[in-house]
Amino acid sequence: MKKLQLTIYLNESDRIGDIPLHEDVVRRLLNFDIAGATVTPGSMGYGKHGRVHRKRLFGVSDDRPVVITAIDEESRIRPILTELKAVILEGLITLHEVEIV
Repeated sequence: MKKLQLTIYLNESDRIGDIPLHEDVVRRLLNFDIAGATVTPGSMGYGKHGRVHRKRLFGVSDDRPVVITAIDEESRIRPILTELKAVILEGLITLHEVEIV
Protein backbone atom coordinates (compact mmCIF):
# COMPACT_ATOMS: atom_id res chain seq x y z
CA MET A 1 0.00 0.00 0.00
CA LYS A 2 1.51 3.35 -1.09
CA LYS A 3 1.36 6.41 1.19
CA LEU A 4 3.08 9.79 1.41
CA GLN A 5 5.58 10.53 4.18
CA LEU A 6 5.85 14.11 5.36
CA THR A 7 9.11 14.87 7.16
CA ILE A 8 9.77 18.24 8.78
CA TYR A 9 13.18 19.28 10.12
CA LEU A 10 13.20 21.99 12.80
CA ASN A 11 15.27 23.16 15.76
CA GLU A 12 14.22 22.78 19.39
CA SER A 13 14.19 26.55 19.87
CA ASP A 14 11.89 27.30 16.90
CA ARG A 15 8.71 28.89 18.23
CA ILE A 16 5.43 30.31 17.07
CA GLY A 17 4.51 32.85 19.71
CA ASP A 18 5.06 31.18 23.09
CA ILE A 19 4.61 27.62 21.78
CA PRO A 20 7.39 25.37 20.46
CA LEU A 21 6.92 25.12 16.69
CA HIS A 22 7.04 21.32 16.70
CA GLU A 23 4.06 21.24 19.10
CA ASP A 24 2.13 23.68 16.91
CA VAL A 25 2.84 21.60 13.81
CA VAL A 26 1.67 18.37 15.46
CA ARG A 27 -1.57 20.07 16.53
CA ARG A 28 -2.11 21.31 12.97
CA LEU A 29 -1.57 17.78 11.64
CA LEU A 30 -4.11 16.50 14.15
CA ASN A 31 -6.61 19.20 13.11
CA PHE A 32 -6.24 18.05 9.50
CA ASP A 33 -6.95 14.45 10.62
CA ILE A 34 -3.55 13.17 9.52
CA ALA A 35 -3.30 9.50 10.58
CA GLY A 36 -0.44 10.13 13.03
CA ALA A 37 2.72 12.10 13.69
CA THR A 38 5.91 11.47 15.63
CA VAL A 39 8.37 14.05 16.97
CA THR A 40 11.92 12.75 17.26
CA PRO A 41 14.59 14.80 19.03
CA GLY A 42 17.98 14.67 17.38
CA SER A 43 21.23 14.34 19.26
CA MET A 44 23.25 16.31 16.71
CA GLY A 45 22.84 17.99 13.33
CA TYR A 46 23.35 21.08 11.19
CA GLY A 47 21.38 22.96 8.56
CA LYS A 48 21.88 25.51 5.82
CA HIS A 49 23.70 27.90 8.18
CA GLY A 50 26.41 25.31 8.85
CA ARG A 51 26.14 25.59 12.65
CA VAL A 52 26.36 22.24 14.47
CA HIS A 53 23.64 21.68 17.08
CA ARG A 54 24.18 19.05 19.79
CA LYS A 55 23.72 18.09 23.39
CA ARG A 56 26.42 19.60 25.56
CA LEU A 57 27.94 18.82 28.96
CA PHE A 58 25.40 17.86 31.66
CA GLY A 59 22.67 17.35 29.04
CA VAL A 60 22.31 21.06 28.28
CA SER A 61 21.23 21.59 24.69
CA ASP A 62 22.38 24.23 22.26
CA ASP A 63 19.25 24.04 20.08
CA ARG A 64 19.17 20.41 19.00
CA PRO A 65 17.39 19.29 15.83
CA VAL A 66 13.82 17.99 15.92
CA VAL A 67 12.21 15.84 13.20
CA ILE A 68 8.45 15.45 12.74
CA THR A 69 7.28 12.50 10.65
CA ALA A 70 3.73 11.84 9.46
CA ILE A 71 2.48 9.23 6.98
CA ASP A 72 -0.95 9.27 5.33
CA GLU A 73 -2.72 9.34 1.98
CA GLU A 74 -1.42 11.98 -0.42
CA SER A 75 -4.92 13.49 -0.55
CA ARG A 76 -4.71 14.12 3.21
CA ILE A 77 -1.10 15.38 3.35
CA ARG A 78 -1.09 17.85 0.43
CA PRO A 79 -3.86 20.16 1.74
CA ILE A 80 -1.87 21.08 4.87
CA LEU A 81 1.36 21.98 3.04
CA THR A 82 0.41 25.62 2.38
CA GLU A 83 -0.36 26.15 6.05
CA LEU A 84 2.86 24.46 7.15
CA LYS A 85 4.99 26.49 4.72
CA ALA A 86 3.49 29.67 6.21
CA VAL A 87 4.70 28.84 9.74
CA ILE A 88 7.92 26.92 9.03
CA LEU A 89 10.29 29.67 7.95
CA GLU A 90 13.70 28.14 8.75
CA GLY A 91 12.95 24.42 8.64
CA LEU A 92 12.92 21.92 5.82
CA ILE A 93 9.83 20.04 4.60
CA THR A 94 10.17 16.90 2.48
CA LEU A 95 7.71 14.46 0.94
CA HIS A 96 8.46 10.87 -0.01
CA GLU A 97 6.34 8.06 -1.33
CA VAL A 98 6.55 5.10 1.04
CA GLU A 99 5.22 1.57 0.97
CA ILE A 100 3.42 0.27 4.05
CA VAL A 101 4.11 -3.45 4.61
